[in-house]
Amino acid sequence: MLAKVYSCALIGLEGELVEVEVDISRAQLPNTAIVGLPDAAVQEAKERVRAAIRNGGLTWPFNTRIVVNLAPADLRKEGPSYDLPIAVGVLAASGQIVADLEDAVFIGELSLDGDVRAVHGVLPMVALARARGKKRAFVPAANAPEAALVREVEVFPVSSLASLTSHLLGAVPIERFPPGTGATEPELYRGTDFADIVGQEHVKRALEVAAAGGHNVIMRGPPGSGKTLLARAVPSILPPMSTTEALEVTRIYSVAALLPAGSGLVTTRPFRAPHHTISHAGLVGGGTMPRPGEITLCHRGVLFLDELPEFGPQVLEVLRQPIEDRVVTISRARMSVTFPANFSLIAAMNPCPCGYYGDPARECSCPPSAVSRYQRRISGPLLDRIDLFVDVPRVAYEKLASTAKAEPSATVAARVHQTRAVQRARFGDCGPGGTALNSEMNASQVRDHAQLQLSDDAGRLLRLAVEQLNLSARAFHRVLKLARTIADLAGSDRIEQPHVAESVQYRERAE
Repeated sequence: MLAKVYSCALIGLEGELVEVEVDISRAQLPNTAIVGLPDAAVQEAKERVRAAIRNGGLTWPFNTRIVVNLAPADLRKEGPSYDLPIAVGVLAASGQIVADLEDAVFIGELSLDGDVRAVHGVLPMVALARARGKKRAFVPAANAPEAALVREVEVFPVSSLASLTSHLLGAVPIERFPPGTGATEPELYRGTDFADIVGQEHVKRALEVAAAGGHNVIMRGPPGSGKTLLARAVPSILPPMSTTEALEVTRIYSVAALLPAGSGLVTTRPFRAPHHTISHAGLVGGGTMPRPGEITLCHRGVLFLDELPEFGPQVLEVLRQPIEDRVVTISRARMSVTFPANFSLIAAMNPCPCGYYGDPARECSCPPSAVSRYQRRISGPLLDRIDLFVDVPRVAYEKLASTAKAEPSATVAARVHQTRAVQRARFGDCGPGGTALNSEMNASQVRDHAQLQLSDDAGRLLRLAVEQLNLSARAFHRVLKLARTIADLAGSDRIEQPHVAESVQYRERAE
């Protein structure tokens, strides 16, 4: 007998519909074969499925040859999520289940006693099922909250193979999981409050501007001046994500297996801080079947690189294309996968190996050649893509000893939220590939929303800055984008001279 059920495969962040065909025929030498480019985990499914069926009170077909075909046959299948559809196919082909399965997809790993375990990537799989016209999705109970975010598909949480069989036979129905409800947000880093950071008001202002427009920042200063603490406070001033952005991030974390079981929509913007020993593949993603790296895991959030010059040159240089294009493409012999990488880069570094070059209170012990080599570890093309360069000096004793609270993050976050609302009204598209922030403007939008909005005094100052600082075309556009954000923070439709002056001030250390 032949049975056909449907499941899904993952390619990057997208799903691909997989037909699980099961053929059972009589044979003197019983055998089970899985074909269709399965990896080791899929090949092992036949043993898990056999044990799960027998221990779940069902019957494994004896004296039979079972062939499981995963189509399309030229697409590599990996992971344990095919256990459940294979088991359902075997039960249907052997006549133990009689049901219409054409409009349903099955996803899940089986334990030997028949329980259904959680798998990763359920959200994009169910979204693919919706796109292919499927009406029902049977997923592990722990994955039901994220699957239910796709409201157009009926999600059924499956706890065991036996309960699924009872449901398909109409004996004991499984109650549908309420769409988009019952989901708890996973705990992501929320940041230190600005009120707990004394001094460094000009750095806080720069970080506020960066957060408001999604700009990139490099902070330079001696050890212990507060660079890392300031960077880790940035999540506390970022606004919640829109529904579209939240779905994008949740999809990424689902595929990367970083979404805890029972979690639903991620609404906190990601903050990732990899160590400087991270590999090239760890940062941008990779593998035989490409998986997301750190720059994708911080999509719509912040990538913090502490001790920037300590990162390998190759690792730093791969940031150039994602910063500019906001996507990263990973090519392999059999496929090419594009991951989103729309993040704000915040980096911290010392001015020299000992950390005290230019410090008025402590003399630098590095020879000039060592200082030069240290600063040249970061290439000119990468520096040209940074919007704000901020000095972080040591904090005076009077401020350290003060018990007065600084401005809280909630107040700063309100200004950032309002400024981003202005940008959303301006661009009107926060979807994938659309402009949502000033830092994402293309050349045409820079002309319409920044260059043509310059006052006469602002235009003259900008011309002088370009000539005196020898700014590149990219730096010229970045100055305009930053000035647009500063004007938005001030509630001004026009870009005035003070806005350009502040924007140019942040370019000083780019040389």
